[in-house]
Amino acid sequence: MRPAPDRLPAEDASTPSFLLSQGQIPKTRPAAHRPWRMLSNNWRELQSAQGSHSPRFYLTQSIKTKFVRTTNGRLPPVTNSPLPDAQPTAPQLARGSIGPAHIVFFVVAAAAPLASVVGASPAAFAFGNGAGVPGIYLLAGLLYLVFSVGFTAMSRFAGSAGGFYTYVAKGLGRPVGVAAASMAILTYKSIQIAVYVLFGIFVSGALSRLGVEVVWWVPIIVVKGVIWLCGARNIAFSGKLLGACMLAEVAILLLLDLGILLRGGGPAGINLTSFAPSSVFVPGIGVALVFVVGSFMGFEATAIFSEEARHPERTIPVATFSAVALIAGFYAFSTWCITLYYGPAAAQDAALAGLDSFFFTAAADVLGPWSVATMELLLIVSLFASALSFHNTINRYFFALGREGVLHRGLGQVHEVHGSPHIAGRAQSIIALLLLLAFVISGLDPYAVVFSWTSAIAVIGILLVQILVSVSIIAYFRSLPQGLGAWPRVIAPSLAVAGLALALTVVILNLPLLAGTDNPIVWFLPLIVVAAGLFGLLYALVLRARRPALYEALGQAVAEI
Repeated sequence: MRPAPDRLPAEDASTPSFLLSQGQIPKTRPAAHRPWRMLSNNWRELQSAQGSHSPRFYLTQSIKTKFVRTTNGRLPPVTNSPLPDAQPTAPQLARGSIGPAHIVFFVVAAAAPLASVVGASPAAFAFGNGAGVPGIYLLAGLLYLVFSVGFTAMSRFAGSAGGFYTYVAKGLGRPVGVAAASMAILTYKSIQIAVYVLFGIFVSGALSRLGVEVVWWVPIIVVKGVIWLCGARNIAFSGKLLGACMLAEVAILLLLDLGILLRGGGPAGINLTSFAPSSVFVPGIGVALVFVVGSFMGFEATAIFSEEARHPERTIPVATFSAVALIAGFYAFSTWCITLYYGPAAAQDAALAGLDSFFFTAAADVLGPWSVATMELLLIVSLFASALSFHNTINRYFFALGREGVLHRGLGQVHEVHGSPHIAGRAQSIIALLLLLAFVISGLDPYAVVFSWTSAIAVIGILLVQILVSVSIIAYFRSLPQGLGAWPRVIAPSLAVAGLALALTVVILNLPLLAGTDNPIVWFLPLIVVAAGLFGLLYALVLRARRPALYEALGQAVAEI
């Protein structure tokens, strides 16, 4: 092979084929010549062409030969690894579709502010610590803010559409990650069913007052179709719709709250008795915590949307802390105002006298009769928004598990136009309809059994998974500190584990109250959640033993994000 000339003839300076035909590689480039890198799938050709010289052109495995300009004339080391763009890429959701506001709308809508305040808080007043309920909302908010410290710190390294699955898999291993995913899917599916049933009951009751008799499950089928269509669109569409719904339901409660304050409160005037330790830490605090913790369900879904978020390293922490602060602050403020209306001494008795009329009585008196009908309508809107939010959350779990091969890979496909997990949405919608059909055929009471029991399963499940996530955060940062301090790596997650474990214990001890019955079968509800986790764990172990290639690929799609 002849030694390479210092420069190419001017007429051949931009002709890469000249080098190969002459068996030469230039050692320097003309001033006017822009360097090129040649990509090919002929490795031996490169080896014979480069000789003992450092190449300006390198060949690697690719689908087709192409030329790519470099920016500094320096070439990466020769390798026979495929280029990133030559690899078959996993389906990706529509990146950069949503910002912090969209995600906050999703998680706050999932919490269903109007339904939580009007529907759940009266039970906390009646059976819990009475006037101290607003203080419990602040305590629960503080607990979840502490949880969010480690949660958001790890979101930069584990955030994807897989949600809790990716956190636990990175911290405690793939089998435990699949177990967490199984519990999370059961949890979200349970609360989704509970919301659907409550929606059907409220719509059926509203139509009945108008003289139209419709069984409770018919409105569910109709709204399920609407939600499926919304979920198949780009995620930003759902975000805007949920934002409108959330603002409407928050507005009616704020009108009531401000009306109470402008009237000077109630019999005892305006005071802060609800936040005094003597009101909060009294017998019944555990019972109140049962209902309050369930009101925060869904805020952790911020990480599930990281793949579709703009600048997720900033968006997810901002959205998570904002959502927790907004939920805790708004719930505490609204329950404080209703406490002022009745008076701290009489609030518990008023709730016991009428759980379903606790807020409506105040609204009719402060705002007028129109507000009752408006609040009832917006209560239905609140449940619709919550159902849509959980629909999107479950879609992304199915999508992530399908993309990684844990479930059928067809679930890991995205819509060509909207970039949404439409196949996953279709599959989980069919599952929801089949479950609904089973409940209808069984003849179970929709409220006393279906709603109450699925709500209990959901609260237990979310607390168990959140504990697993906190433990996973500690384990992950212990091996890979990532340059973070002790507060996000160890201290905050450890405090979260202790607080969430205490909340879980209180919930289980008060299961009959949460489930709405003293039937002995309610004590088996926690075992359903544990069984779902064990199923996921065993499934992962079977994959490791019988399909090692698929098992080793778990997490690959997440690692590429």
